[in-house]
Amino acid sequence: MAKAKYKFNPESLIYSRIETTFRQKILKVIGYSLVFIAISVIGVVVYSLLFDSPEVKGLKRQNSELMVNLELFNKQLDKISMTLQDMQQRDDNLYRTIFEAEPLNASIREAGTGGTDRYDELQKMADPTLVLQTAKRLDKITRKIVIQSKSYDELIKMAMNKEKMLASVPAIQPIANKDLKRTASGWGFRIHPIYKIRKFHYGIDFTAPTGTEVYATGDGTIEKIESSQRGYGNCVIIDHGYGMKTLYAHLNGFAAKQGQKVKRGDVIAFVGNTGMSTSPHLHYEVIRNGNKVNPINYFFNDLTAEEFDRMIEISMSMGQTFD
Repeated sequence: MAKAKYKFNPESLIYSRIETTFRQKILKVIGYSLVFIAISVIGVVVYSLLFDSPEVKGLKRQNSELMVNLELFNKQLDKISMTLQDMQQRDDNLYRTIFEAEPLNASIREAGTGGTDRYDELQKMADPTLVLQTAKRLDKITRKIVIQSKSYDELIKMAMNKEKMLASVPAIQPIANKDLKRTASGWGFRIHPIYKIRKFHYGIDFTAPTGTEVYATGDGTIEKIESSQRGYGNCVIIDHGYGMKTLYAHLNGFAAKQGQKVKRGDVIAFVGNTGMSTSPHLHYEVIRNGNKVNPINYFFNDLTAEEFDRMIEISMSMGQTFD
């Protein structure tokens, strides 16, 4: 039981008991309750500022994992973008050249994917920077892939109409060249083996023993067979039609006759060391519309992308030619 409270009356010199009304009791209870609630709220706020709840910890962990996954996703997009760029370059500079078609306009390849409203929902995120950047990159790459796919569809149509032309394109290596070990000097400026001066080499040299079979690299007609001990030495020229010709030089002997029709892969001659040559090898050239072009760009029936890069590396490393 609560102790009674008294108040001293100086006039009557008597202590009188203080009576607490019901209203005062209610107000006191309310006051204590408000103080308790205030202290509790302050405690909860301070705790929430200093310590994360399990839910918040879980959300932070998920956010961290999302950021890591987005970074990994962007690295994958980098690889896809590089592969797509290589496909575009081959399309414009090789495949369309073969079919005598104009390269796709850059404005078509770089066309947009729509207005900014497509990203409105992402803009509402607390920190949309990385997610927004990834979404835009993905949209851009997707658009480019669609355009490239349509371009390949066009090439397929061209191929269907030009099967004969495709068979005539010099698309294989002129000798068996397993593991690319016979690749020697390639296209570009080299030191001439006899004159010892810097001179442009308009073809590719393949080292091989005398008598190694030489193949026609595309369907065509033997335009010229020449026997000589100067320049190209014994050589064969095949007219493939469509403005394409190939030349095979420094031969030891012939397996075809002038005017003969040949198919890709037919044996037409044998490797030798005739003419201005310092050792047995085959000098091979591709001629398009009267101009000599780099033969390495026409081995697409023989080489994978990795072998293509390797052949370029090997052919560029030779400082001196064999002819």
